[in-house]
Amino acid sequence: MVSPQDFLEMIKSRQSDRRYESTPVEKEKLDRCLEAARLAPSACNSQPWTFIVVDRPELKNAVADTTANKMLPLNHFTKQAPVHVAIVMESPNITSKFGEVIRDKKYTLMDVGIAASQFCLQAEAENLGTCMIGWFNEKKVKELLSVPAGKRVMLIITLGYPAGKKRKKIRKEFGRVVRHNYYNNEYKDRQDTEKG
Repeated sequence: MVSPQDFLEMIKSRQSDRRYESTPVEKEKLDRCLEAARLAPSACNSQPWTFIVVDRPELKNAVADTTANKMLPLNHFTKQAPVHVAIVMESPNITSKFGEVIRDKKYTLMDVGIAASQFCLQAEAENLGTCMIGWFNEKKVKELLSVPAGKRVMLIITLGYPAGKKRKKIRKEFGRVVRHNYYNNEYKDRQDTEKG
């Protein structure tokens, strides 16, 4: 079992990699990443996902072309990655769908995000690099991968051995994003003072 400290270090180490070596990804490593994603929690155990592994070079490069933009400097690295994994959002089960309507929350989007995160963390444990891509021509990707018309491709994850170095992780400070008991502690402190 991995220690809590080692797990946190792995999370600190994971990054969005935008440079890849040409080394193929071993099937057993890819399968463990997919298994980590498959085991992700989901609202009402709906599991609203299908993972399409794209590793045939000509097809993978065609998918990569849908992520790049001639006008904007976006995603020009995607052809370097030997594997792309497209995540198709499936219809949720009836319980999850009912909850989405009643609570006005997109549980299926959250579920796909959790599965993608677990995929990427397992990849980090395998010394592989990933990058989640949300900018792509979805219509073209669906056409290339024969995704049925009524379904959505929500993410493409590039996967391969990273060629770049680890970067310093830039995040908001802990105290700026963590609250205890109340969103606005100043309000709570004032309420307590007025009561006291």
